[in-house]
Amino acid sequence: MSYHNPVLLKESVDALEIKSDGVYVDVTFGGGGHSREILSRLGENGKLFAFDQDPDAHENALDDERFTLIPQNFRYIQRFLRFYGAKKVDGVLGDFGVSSHQFDQAERGFSTRFNAQLDMRMDQKAEVSASHIINKYSQEDLANLLFQYGELRNGRAMAKVIVEARVDNKIETSFELKEVLASFLPKAKEHKILAQIFQALRIEVNQELEVLKEFLTQIPDVLTEDGRLSVISYHSLEDRLVKRFIQKGMFEGEPEKDFYGNFSVPMEKVGGLIVPTKEEIKINNRARSAKLRIAKLKNG
Repeated sequence: MSYHNPVLLKESVDALEIKSDGVYVDVTFGGGGHSREILSRLGENGKLFAFDQDPDAHENALDDERFTLIPQNFRYIQRFLRFYGAKKVDGVLGDFGVSSHQFDQAERGFSTRFNAQLDMRMDQKAEVSASHIINKYSQEDLANLLFQYGELRNGRAMAKVIVEARVDNKIETSFELKEVLASFLPKAKEHKILAQIFQALRIEVNQELEVLKEFLTQIPDVLTEDGRLSVISYHSLEDRLVKRFIQKGMFEGEPEKDFYGNFSVPMEKVGGLIVPTKEEIKINNRARSAKLRIAKLKNG
């Protein structure tokens, strides 16, 4: 499990209420921890599909005839499940955190700990990297993404400093970016603020919120009548989208009411919010911000 220590493993898989002959999807395969747990509960006629666009994860593919690894972004869940002959599935699990492996591989550029190239691409064939954003985006676009995705109040001032600094020299590594933004990084808060900056860049590079929205809107069409959705998110931007989709069936505005004044919402929540125990956080510090939400089709 050195690739990635799965968070809320038992809770997230329990949430799927696995049937031995059911069909399930793990949309964030990574090190395969959640997939192994699902397979351990499936009978010989069960089936598990997994998605992961990161070539590093494909080395963890499981040698099991009930298992199929799809090397694609899970935003295309419906299209590729149909391609593999699965129109409806009994449960979908997503663990939206960056894997421990991605954080620990310096050259991937996800971590603030290493002096690495500003990359952060989950799909290494993608054109836009964090370096491209830092060096090519307009001051306004940089300010907006630092404010919205990094939840940084002084994102506008940071963007101004970045744009001024890159005139003289391209900002190519994490430590160069840290140096440029040194005046915004007081020692006591340096790690927290850097994490917010890197979060903003990573979300933009990988279109994480757009991907999540596209994925969630397909779920009602992908699940069987009693199918379950089990998702783990790690920051408030993701969790807000998941919570709102389960409650309202949309991400903005209010759903329309029917003739009787009832909302037409496809999903309903199952149970309350689940977070890791103190014991799990002690073993795996990266679990500390995890939030698990469970839903099923309404009337399912």
